[in-house]
Amino acid sequence: MIKLPPISLYIHIPWCIQKCPYCDFNSHTLKGKVPHQEYVRHLLADLDADVPLSSGREISTIFIGGGTPSLLSAEAMQQLLQGVRARLPLAKHAEITMEANPGAIEADRFSHYQCAGVNRISIGVQSFNPRKLMQLGRIHGSDEAKQAALLATSLQLRSFNLDLMHGLPDQTPLEALDDLRQAIALNPPHISWYQLTIEPNTAFSSRPPVLPDDDALWEIFQQGHQVLSNAGYQQYEISAYAKSGYQCQHNLNYWRFGDYLGIGCGAHSKITFSDGQILRTVKTKHPRGFMQGKYKNQQYNVERTERPFEFFMNRFRLLETTPRVDFYNLTGLTESVIRSPLDQALAKGYLEETDEYWQITEKGKLFLNSLLDLFLL
Repeated sequence: MIKLPPISLYIHIPWCIQKCPYCDFNSHTLKGKVPHQEYVRHLLADLDADVPLSSGREISTIFIGGGTPSLLSAEAMQQLLQGVRARLPLAKHAEITMEANPGAIEADRFSHYQCAGVNRISIGVQSFNPRKLMQLGRIHGSDEAKQAALLATSLQLRSFNLDLMHGLPDQTPLEALDDLRQAIALNPPHISWYQLTIEPNTAFSSRPPVLPDDDALWEIFQQGHQVLSNAGYQQYEISAYAKSGYQCQHNLNYWRFGDYLGIGCGAHSKITFSDGQILRTVKTKHPRGFMQGKYKNQQYNVERTERPFEFFMNRFRLLETTPRVDFYNLTGLTESVIRSPLDQALAKGYLEETDEYWQITEKGKLFLNSLLDLFLL
């Protein structure tokens, strides 16, 4: 019998002041003013249609992403979160995260966001190096990033995160480590540290910059990992480090194959039902179509043959062990279905196995794509 996992809510705000050349997220350059009230009205109408999918479950976390959610007015944010609470049961101590760019952060507005219920902010710093920020098309400077972090500290939020990237154009290990040390000096409870990759359909894909070679990338990662570890940050996911007790609960639910409703332009949902069905939906990507009331773009069932790959694609992003019982509880499949690929993974040294759990090895992390390919049934 399949088990209904925890359920979260993702809300997408699609606009940015300008599109960054590396970004392949569903973001759209703002032309004119943000339609604050109108977009919130459509978000809540989108949610109205999805409420039955939650089966009355309590929402454990909310993540407001983008785009640049901090372009939304404080009044609109208040209206949005009030509307969510009126439609869905929200856990008493739910983590409510909002992404923000340092160039769009104002102290007064953020105190209002906090009053609306936001208790965690994820600040898109990317780098403290002025030249790197210019190469990345960022609209903020180093001082604005530091002021945003100090503001988050002064608000006494539950937590805040600094987003950083490494492997930037022509970046040396020294420059990458300097970014990390400046971030650590601001004492964030959580640091996301991503390697820049060139994604299709981005400005960088059509005009690729010169990135550090593999040896330099490995040196940056090894030294950076040590700097973070020495500062008290524990790596719990491929690109995420946190002080004890400050892991992002919303992202943990994703990687543990939990459920989530997604509302807004291009948002994805994954919903499990007690009859064993797993449903995925995708919302209309462009704001123009979405705000015409055409919310849902795709809907499909996750077939049983697809579930092993989806389960492990998520679980193996985490460094924690994977309880073997979770595979049956969350996919509805017995372990016999994956015994052959498991044995291959064990033989190749990608995994360790005990009676209770599976653990990805250091070799498994290095050859993650090869490991996951084994579960394509």
